[in-house]
Amino acid sequence: MIKSLTDTVKAGFKRLSGNNRSQAQAPLTVIPRDQHQISRSNISESALKVLYRLNKAGHQALLVGGGVRDTLLGLHPKDFDVATDATPEQVNQLFRNSRLIGRRFKLVHVVFGREVIEVATFRAPPSDSHSDKVAATGDQGMILRDNVYGSKDEDAMRRDFTVNALYYDIADFSVHAYAGGWDDLQNKRLRLIGDPETRYREDPVRMLRAVRFAAKLGFNIEAQTAEPIPVMAPLLEQIPAARLFEEVLKLFLHGNALDTLRLLREYNLFGALFPATEQCLREDPQALTMAENTMRNTDDRIRAGKSVTPYFFMAALMWAPLIRVRDEFQAAGMAPHPATQKAADRIMSQQLQSTSIPKRFSIPMREIWELQLRLAKTQSRKATELLTHPRFRAAYDFVLLREQSGEDLKGMGKFWTRLQQEHPDLIPARGRSERDDGSRKRRRPPRKRNNRRP
Repeated sequence: MIKSLTDTVKAGFKRLSGNNRSQAQAPLTVIPRDQHQISRSNISESALKVLYRLNKAGHQALLVGGGVRDTLLGLHPKDFDVATDATPEQVNQLFRNSRLIGRRFKLVHVVFGREVIEVATFRAPPSDSHSDKVAATGDQGMILRDNVYGSKDEDAMRRDFTVNALYYDIADFSVHAYAGGWDDLQNKRLRLIGDPETRYREDPVRMLRAVRFAAKLGFNIEAQTAEPIPVMAPLLEQIPAARLFEEVLKLFLHGNALDTLRLLREYNLFGALFPATEQCLREDPQALTMAENTMRNTDDRIRAGKSVTPYFFMAALMWAPLIRVRDEFQAAGMAPHPATQKAADRIMSQQLQSTSIPKRFSIPMREIWELQLRLAKTQSRKATELLTHPRFRAAYDFVLLREQSGEDLKGMGKFWTRLQQEHPDLIPARGRSERDDGSRKRRRPPRKRNNRRP
C-alpha cells in the first residue's frame, strides 16, 4: 500500500508560495517497488553507474525529474538526471570523465561517449546570510544565481512542476513524490509548486516548459498555473537570446510541434520567440496555414524516424515576414535577388533580438530563401545544374510546402519532381553534402610540425 509521509522543510519555503499557503511542510508520498513500473532494466547503464558510485562513496543519490516522470508514464526517456547531496566539486573528483559547468546553477556533466548524465546537488532556499556569489535575484524576481545546497526535501520544493518533483531511489527501488506530484501524474495535470507568478518571475522559461510538457505529455495545465502566462509572457525578454534558441529546438523537435505551436499562440508566448512571424500569422491566413503545415510535417518526420533539420522549419516560420519586407524593397524598384538578400538581412537582424540563430542554421536558411527565386526559372537551360546544389533537396521541399499551404507557384513542384526523376544521378546524397543539423563538415587543421632538429 502506498504510504504518505510528511517531511518537515525549512520555513524559508514560504517565499516560493507568495500566498497564504505555507510551504513549511512538503507532503511526501512514497511508492514502493511493487506499485510502479520503473526497473533498472529501463534505466540508462551510465546513469546507474553514476548512482552506484555516488552511493558507494557515502553520498545520497537518486534519479530525478523528467527521466522518472516519463518512465512512469511508459515513455522511453533519452536523458536521465541525478540529484545528490554531494557538492559539484565532490562529484567532479569521483568521476574522471566529468566536467563542472554553469555559474548561475552549478552542475556536473558525467560523459559516457555521446551520453551525458547531468548531476545536480540538492538545492535549498537562500537566506539573508548568503552572499551574492552564492545566491542572487534580479529586481523583478528572476533568479540570477542559485547555489545554496540542502537536503532532498528542500530540493523537491525548488523544482518547478509537481510531476518533476519525483525521485527514484535505488536503495529500495521506491519512488518519492512531493507536493502531490504522484496524483498529478495519474490525473495528467501540470501544476507549479508554489505561487505561479513568483515561480515565473524566478525563471520565465518555466512558461515555455509548461507548454512543452503539456503538448508532449498530453497534460492539462492547471488553471492557477495557466492563468498568469499570457500576462507575464513579456518577461521572456529578460532571457538571453541564446537560451531561447535552445528552448525553441526543445519545443518543436519532440514530435508534438503542431500542438506546441497552438499552445504557444494561445498563451501569447509565440510572439516573444518570433515577433515578426506572429504578426503575420494574425493578419494572413495563408501564413498561419504554412506555419501549421510546417509543424505537422515536422511531427510526421519525427514519428517516422526521419531526420529533421532545424534550419528548415525556422526558414518556413520566417518566410511570411521575409516576403513582406522583400515586397517593400521590390515596390521601391529593387530587383528580386537583392531585395530578397536585403529582406533576409533585416528579418534576421530583428529575429536575433529575440532568439539567436547560429550561423550553421542561418546560412542554410538564406540559401533556401534565395533558391526559391532560382527554382522559379523552370524554363532555364541550366535548370538541371540546380539539382547538384547541396541545398537543393531542402529548397525543393520548401517549394512543396509552399504549394501545400496554398501558394500558386505555376507548377514548380511538378516540374522539379519530374526533373529529379529524369536525372537521379545528379542529386547529391544528403550525407555527403550536409549534416542533418545544417552544419558543414569541418576538416581538422593540419598539425604544426616542429622542424627543429633535436
